Amino acid sequence: MDLSSLKPADNSTKTCKRIGRGQGSGKGGTATRGHKGQKSRSGYSRKIGFEGGQMPLQRRVPKYGFTNISRKEYKGINIETLEKLAEKKGLTTIDIDILVDAGLAKKNNLVKILGNGTLTKKLEIKAHAFSKSAIAAIESVEGTIVKL
Repeated sequence: MDLSSLKPADNSTKTCKRIGRGQGSGKGGTATRGHKGQKSRSGYSRKIGFEGGQMPLQRRVPKYGFTNISRKEYKGINIETLEKLAEKKGLTTIDIDILVDAGLAKKNNLVKILGNGTLTKKLEIKAHAFSKSAIAAIESVEGTIVKL
């Protein structure tokens, strides 16, 4: 056995269709494109969303609204969640790093503390924003607020 006797395994290779190489090939004439029509012509490329001349969906559906470029997205965290976290880990101060470690926020999130639930423990909370009800609840148990 030598290198000249090597050949690929059976059915592992296929011969390519030689399209448009004369009638004798069986793929001459229309070259598998059918007769006439836009798709049979050279240089044909269909636009994205083209629906055969019917008004495309992106033109049938009206445009509305706008995107406010100065909007700030906050990750909302309720004070009841902070209460549970403080009890579980025995904390007196809660900041962004602690919330990230607990999986409540991501590193680059802006965090807003919301007032849902009750607070019984005096906490020092550091966040980017606070709701009015959260401020009232934290200050009612003599906790402190630090806006970042």
